[in-house]
Amino acid sequence: MNIRDSIIESLKSQREIFGDDLYTTIKIVDVNENKEFESKLESKQKSIANSEKVSNVTKAVAVASVPKVQNLNKFEHILSLDEFDKEINGCQLCSLGETRTKFVFGEGNPNADLMLIGEAPGAEEDKSGIPFVGRAGKLLNDILKAIGFEREDVFIANILKCRPPNNRDPLPAEREVCKPYLYKQIDLIKPKIILCLGKISANVLLNNNDSLTKMRGSVHDINGIKTMVTFHPAALLRNPNWKRPTWEDVQKVKKLYDELHK
Repeated sequence: MNIRDSIIESLKSQREIFGDDLYTTIKIVDVNENKEFESKLESKQKSIANSEKVSNVTKAVAVASVPKVQNLNKFEHILSLDEFDKEINGCQLCSLGETRTKFVFGEGNPNADLMLIGEAPGAEEDKSGIPFVGRAGKLLNDILKAIGFEREDVFIANILKCRPPNNRDPLPAEREVCKPYLYKQIDLIKPKIILCLGKISANVLLNNNDSLTKMRGSVHDINGIKTMVTFHPAALLRNPNWKRPTWEDVQKVKKLYDELHK
């Protein structure tokens, strides 16, 4: 397949996922624009407290007030994700352990540079033990493909490892119980970038109660890991109007990823 055909196929894929309006506004970024972004990003990283304007890839670099990874001492002997899964998949520290069908540890590349973190397993995930399956999972896979990733390239997890009844939002106490598990996963994987899927995921990781609108568009810093926020795929199924801003978010994630791998 030549370059022209490859571009056409890519545009068709993006149109199918994100709609006609986006299809008419896609542009190809040239090398000079990438270099300009790199220069601006490096300048911003040297002075985060500075209020200078950042490139169009990020509105701001916000340093999250996040506690250092905590409650991990009891897991310090664990050196792999497989070992950690076996250690915690029988967890009964909250009532969700009694109602779950399967513990949803997470899956993907154990050395992934990009980690995606959702909120909690749903009904399909509870049955399969795999995060992001069903319609929302298929949409997430398509979104990843649109920016050049396969599911196997990244690691996907949730704030909670068990499904809340009727897919309700995770309770604060449940989030606190599961936090050390997620922190240990991050500690083992050591991603360079985290993409939070949904408000609750972002609130937990960024240690705030901000709105999704306020958190989107900025590159946050979690203990040295660059973190961005976008809509949960399930929300896009309910409201297709959010597909366009989601596409804008994941484009920024891809640019950030590419810049960090130069």
